[in-house]
Amino acid sequence: MEIADHQQPAWPIQVSVVPRVPEGLESLRNIAFNLWWSWNYDALELFCELDAELWETCGHSPIKMLRLVKQNRLEAAAKDKGYRERVEKVHDRLEAYLHRKETWFTRNLPKEKKDSPLVAYFSAEFGFHESLPNYSGGLGILAGDHCKSASDLGLPFVAVGLLYRFGYFSQKINRDGWQEASAIDNVFQDLPIREALASDGKTPVVVELAMPGRAVRAKAWEVRIGLTRLILMDTDLTENAPEDRRITYQLYGGDHEMRIQQEIVLGIGGVRALAAMGLQPSVFHMNEGHAAFLGLERIHRLVKRRNFRLSRRCNRWRPAVSLRLTPPCPPGTMRFHRS
Repeated sequence: MEIADHQQPAWPIQVSVVPRVPEGLESLRNIAFNLWWSWNYDALELFCELDAELWETCGHSPIKMLRLVKQNRLEAAAKDKGYRERVEKVHDRLEAYLHRKETWFTRNLPKEKKDSPLVAYFSAEFGFHESLPNYSGGLGILAGDHCKSASDLGLPFVAVGLLYRFGYFSQKINRDGWQEASAIDNVFQDLPIREALASDGKTPVVVELAMPGRAVRAKAWEVRIGLTRLILMDTDLTENAPEDRRITYQLYGGDHEMRIQQEIVLGIGGVRALAAMGLQPSVFHMNEGHAAFLGLERIHRLVKRRNFRLSRRCNRWRPAVSLRLTPPCPPGTMRFHRS
């Protein structure tokens, strides 16, 4: 699907007035920014009750709901003692889940826990919920389920992907039985994302990548899925050239050159973002080959750190990398010419 070029803001600029979450309901915002709510129906019901019609219009997005719900509806909910108590009860459950002292990982792998391991899971798409349209199908749903399961099991696990301005596409079936596709325009303020911060806890993470004849900058955003952290790379930045801003416009969009650029941002940019955040994975997992460039970046870092031969570096690199592939078939396999 073709996406129009990035457009500059048109005058007059529209200003949105965001309702204030009243005292007694502050925990709603904390719940909304952790996708734990997506598999906990008591949490979902809290947002639906605010305005059932708006909940459907918002695509079941708590963040968008809190931006668009009428202030008087929030005030009325804050005066409802039963509703406030349910908000706090759900929030307490979330906090208890996040701060568990005993998990499957601590019970079954206590020795490994002492070594402070960390799995970095790279994927081109992640499917958690329709309010975060960063997926196209089965690969993304699998990645999302891996993130949720890692959280439930208490695994030391961080995920890395791309943040797409236009997602994949929205589809419907017309009366003749044919699929009709329409573009999605993600408004980042309606997504459960926050700036990823460097190891100092203050500086937003932005990495620089070398592309042919130019440098491209990519910003890192963070999503919380229970205990799991998902880092999403974004090149739609004003300091980038228009053609480079389009790199993270659409999942699986563009020609082969665009796909290679996306994979560089994911593989190389993702490894650099984790390093900037002070995260040191002991294992890198690739969900399909879209993040293959992470191997080159890891070898580069290992060679640069110590003056060892490349062959020795590769021997150290291999055991720390895993790759999952679907059965190869021509329609689902990208082929790139050596040039």
